[in-house]
Amino acid sequence: MAAFIATVSPAAGAVAERPDAHYVQRLRLLAQLQSLNAELLSRDSATAVLQGLCDRRMAEAPPVRARRVAAPDDPAAAAAARRQLGAAANEPIRLRRVELICGETVLSRADNWYLPGRLTPQMNTALEATETPFGVVVAPLAFQRRTLSARLLFQPLPAGWEVRSDLAFDAPAVPPRDVLQHRAVLQTPDGRPFSLLVETYAADVLTPQPPPIRDR
Repeated sequence: MAAFIATVSPAAGAVAERPDAHYVQRLRLLAQLQSLNAELLSRDSATAVLQGLCDRRMAEAPPVRARRVAAPDDPAAAAAARRQLGAAANEPIRLRRVELICGETVLSRADNWYLPGRLTPQMNTALEATETPFGVVVAPLAFQRRTLSARLLFQPLPAGWEVRSDLAFDAPAVPPRDVLQHRAVLQTPDGRPFSLLVETYAADVLTPQPPPIRDR
């Protein structure tokens, strides 16, 4: 695919866009995705990762909050989550569906199946009545995160890009709404699980791209 080159006459004061500008933009997006993925894999609290991202974006960043989203009853999904958590068939399980927000920007959407009987009454009240993120509420448990899967939903560059020398792009990459998804279990230090998470990270976790570099 041929790189885009502006054809307006330089005498008219126009500038030509560098043929590798969109390639660089795509490399930046891929680097951001891989860095975020690596940080999530290395930390127990996804909320802490998002708070750090929020702090870097805003001079006086507010705490990340979990805005509740209505979730329909799904007995099959509840049964699957119960099995994943090793809970008895009669053990209560709840779904907390939220959007994790920095200011008014949605950074991720999460489905959180959790076992209220393995939390304290105070934790259950906070989860029902506040917008405090799950990871903040259950922090006193000193929980550990066990990642089940991590999947990039957005590929700025094609497979094998690192060994190809013929890549050029006519346009910058445009991320979709969702760019990364993790499935994970939270457990106490003795290995007892209490939460199954499906976290889907929005395109706004990626920092804005600078304008393409242009040749004069």
